[in-house]
Amino acid sequence: MKFVSLLVVNILLVINMESAFADRPIKHHKNSAHNSESNAMQCVAFSPYVGDINPNYGSQPSHKLIDTLLDKLVKDTHFRCIMTYGVMNGLDYTFAAAEARKLKVIAIIWLDKNIAVNDQSIASGIEVAKAFPKTIVKLSCGSEVRTRHGNVFDGEIVKCMDNLSKAGVKQPITTIDTWWEWCNRTTPCQKTGFEAKVDWIGVNIFPWWENKHAGVHTCTTAEQAADFHIARLEDISRTYPGKELTLTEFGWPNSPEGGTETNTRTGQKCGVAGQKNQIIAIKSTLKKLAKKNWGGNVFEAFSEKWKPNDEGSFGAHWGICQGEPPYTCVKDFK
Repeated sequence: MKFVSLLVVNILLVINMESAFADRPIKHHKNSAHNSESNAMQCVAFSPYVGDINPNYGSQPSHKLIDTLLDKLVKDTHFRCIMTYGVMNGLDYTFAAAEARKLKVIAIIWLDKNIAVNDQSIASGIEVAKAFPKTIVKLSCGSEVRTRHGNVFDGEIVKCMDNLSKAGVKQPITTIDTWWEWCNRTTPCQKTGFEAKVDWIGVNIFPWWENKHAGVHTCTTAEQAADFHIARLEDISRTYPGKELTLTEFGWPNSPEGGTETNTRTGQKCGVAGQKNQIIAIKSTLKKLAKKNWGGNVFEAFSEKWKPNDEGSFGAHWGICQGEPPYTCVKDFK
């Protein structure tokens, strides 16, 4: 999760992008890694940047580390589906490791400001999608690109989608972003134009960060998180009728115990960190998603110590498993 302040901008008008969002054939695929209550996928975000490993510099995660983390996830949790963040810098090994463990994967092709790197990432994404057609069940061209950069790199997202389609990639494609971006930064929710390109809609929703930054939805407790998630998804479902929805990131920090954030606009303190609240927010959300037959992707599998540089003191405490050996996992999710 590369999170920046949500709802900081007020209602914006989006330029006409009809030519950029020309229709492409929509593919219909059945989900895998179903939960027992519905046909929806229940997954967990997987990033191997644990311990002192940082994605921004230094050594990359080893094959051995990726194997260790996936083995722990399989042994100690019920999740048999993961969402990954990138296909380069050794992360492509994750797909072979997942296939060996019969895990399904939602693969994100990471897109950002460096166009040359984006091109490499797209090319690698095409390679792995074709190499692991039974393991990689869905793809995303970027994650929170608009949240980080506004509309500046919409062309990169479209280029990614077009290249995957032209290359004959069969998996369903989306671009993942926050509910605010999928609502075109306005309320009531409005279309972005991406619906002409995507096969499914991947939505990230974090009431914890809304509690800190938002001026619209300003006070959601862990007990209310599931209803908040569903309400935002229902808004998007009405806006994009007929499109498959997946809650691609949701969760709650498990630490510092009892810690909270102050809303920058209202001064309210509604979100309280802690393992009990993490369990409440995640389990209640998974249950409600299953009833709606919507897929859910818990953020995240393993806590990442490097996160506070981007997300403050709570950023390193979102894992359902620890980010340090022996990588202990919360048993309540099994």
